[in-house]
Order: sequence, then structure tokens, then C-alpha cells
Amino acid sequence: RFLLREDLRPVRMQLELLKPELILQEERIVATIVIFGSARLVPMDVAEERLAKLAPGPDQAAIGRARMTLHMSRYYEEARQLSLLITRASKQLDEKIVVVTGGGPGIMEAGNRGANEAGGPSIGLNIVLPHEQEPNAYITPRLCFQFHYFALRKMHFLMRSAGLVCFPGGFGTLDEMFEVLTLTQTGKVRKRPIVLVGREFWSKLVNFDWLVETGMIAAEVPPLIASAEAEARRVAVNAANVINLRH
Repeated sequence: RFLLREDLRPVRMQLELLKPELILQEERIVATIVIFGSARLVPMDVAEERLAKLAPGPDQAAIGRARMTLHMSRYYEEARQLSLLITRASKQLDEKIVVVTGGGPGIMEAGNRGANEAGGPSIGLNIVLPHEQEPNAYITPRLCFQFHYFALRKMHFLMRSAGLVCFPGGFGTLDEMFEVLTLTQTGKVRKRPIVLVGREFWSKLVNFDWLVETGMIAAEVPPLIASAEAEARRVAVNAANVINLRH
């Protein structure tokens, strides 16, 4: 209760910055690839099971939602495969590159799961939320961190990252992606590859060309972003190109 006092907030923030940093230093982790994406996406087999329980049936709205869940579940499988490929490739490097996610379910779980299946470590930067987001079961236990402050969590996403891969997601994913773009555009952080997975999703959601055309962003900003089709191996090629970058 003492640390929860209002006037000790600066101490809590300092501890959230310091604890993960010290542990990552002890583990000699100097480079990461960050995987962002929705907490709501599920594995394909789970989505298929949910749809099978509904169809055929009278509730067409529920069936439609279940079909969309199945359609979007491919991104879970691609994130899982991408993480597996990155982790396997990392084993050939002198300085390992480690997958880091937000530590929760959905795409985050898929990222940690792929690394686990490849026999490598992965980091989970979990956030404490009112609905009690729980760390997923695939994070390396020593590399599982709990955050109260979104800002400090996002700092840790960037501090060691050699590249970022953004899968479809909601407000949290958009917040994380646009913060990276803003910091990069303003020169607050070094440039790094930013890969958006799922052309169908991102082209409908964000029109960067229109932002340039209307003068809202500079013409050189869109090249900061690499758009990739939703194919894990193709994304892995883009991601693999960043493994020689260093902090």
C-alpha cells in the first residue's frame, strides 16, 4: 500500500523502467523484433470449432461474426509461424534477436507461442487492465513483465527493437503503431523497418497516400512502412532483413 500512494508515482514509474531493463541486460538480450496485433484473434482450430457449433442455425448475425473470426484467424497462424521462423534464424547469430509481444492473448499469444515452439525465449510486456489481462502461457517466465503505465511499456517495446511487425488490431495496436511512426518521423528514435501484415485490412483502415495528398504528412513518411501480404514466410523475409541492425 505504501508504494501505491499518489506521491510515490515517480518511484513506481522508475521501477517499471528499471526492472525489465536490468533483467534484459542480465539475459544479454540486445535486439528484438516486436509483434503487435489484436488480443481478440484466436487460433484457426478454435475459430473453426466456434463456427461449427453455430452453423446451420437461425442466428445469422452470430454466424456472420463467427465466419469473420475464422477469416481473421489466419493472422494468428501467420504470427505464430513468423515468430517461429525468426527464433530459428536467431539461433544462427552471435547476438540473439528475441521476439517481444504485449504478453496477452490473440496475436500476442501467437508470437510467444511460435518462439516457444522453436525452442527459444520470448518476452511478454503485459499491461494491467480493469478486465485483468493475463500473461499468456508461452512467455519465457523470467522475461514476463507486468506494467501499469502504457507509456513505459511502449518505451520497452522500442528500446531494443530492430524492427516491428503490425498485424491487424484495434485501438491498442493503432496506438502502438502510430506512436512509433510519430517518434520516427520527428527523429526521436532511429529508423527501423515497420511491416504491416494484411494488405486487405490496412488498406481499408489507413490511407497514407491521402494523408500525403492533403498535406497532413510529408511525402517521405510512407516509405517508413513496408506493406506485406498476409503470408508468414514473406513477412519473415522482411523481418529477417533487420537482424543485423543493432541498438
